Amino acid sequence: MALLMGVSATAWAQQTSLRDASVQAQQEQAALQDKIDAADDETRELLTRLRDARREASRLERYNDELARRNQAQQALIEKRREAIDQLSVTREALPGQLRDMVSQLRTLIKADLPFLREERLARVDSLDAMLDDSEMSAGDKLDRVLSAWRTELDYGREMDAWQGPLVGDDDRQVDYLRVGRIGLYYATPDGRAGGVWRADAEEWQSLEGDALDELRKGLRIARDQRAPALLDLPVSVAVETQSAGEANSPANNEESS
Repeated sequence: MALLMGVSATAWAQQTSLRDASVQAQQEQAALQDKIDAADDETRELLTRLRDARREASRLERYNDELARRNQAQQALIEKRREAIDQLSVTREALPGQLRDMVSQLRTLIKADLPFLREERLARVDSLDAMLDDSEMSAGDKLDRVLSAWRTELDYGREMDAWQGPLVGDDDRQVDYLRVGRIGLYYATPDGRAGGVWRADAEEWQSLEGDALDELRKGLRIARDQRAPALLDLPVSVAVETQSAGEANSPANNEESS
């Protein structure tokens, strides 16, 4: 009996020891699994941070490339401005003479042009001459005024206009004028029964009759927005030279109507 009790106690002790060892092993395995899970979470977090860092690095690289291109463009602009500054003194010295040449050329153009609004246009040039002598006005403002006057004159060549005024060569007669660009200047009496075209070569008026006078009245209505635009069959004031490809060495022909 004593022997059996001793064996039973030994077996119980061994069983208890095995159970304790199993529990400890399970606890150690659970702790290890927790470490593995924690390591996996950390690894996933590190991978996420790595991907974010790569995206940020790619964005910064593109931004740096864009900045590099902008810096190159700015550098080129700085170089151009530096060159302009180097030439500024030369430009300032040359500008007054160039402005006077432009005003002189404008006066020559007006005197050689059709005699429409001539007093008004020459008065504008006189104003420019006086402006150039104004020491208080900046060179930039003077340039703007001269260029504005030139633009006004150039616009005359693209416009069709009608107005009333004294007849050139006979200030006692008030007439209706029609201007077609710089190629045609015409007048009609207020009753529309008489009219003429300015001939630049002869510097005088040539009377218009019949169909030409009808076309002149039509042109006046068009210029006054009293009828729709249409082609006009009128003699021109300035001879327009035309030359075909096969007549390169022959005298040019003069157009008589437009």
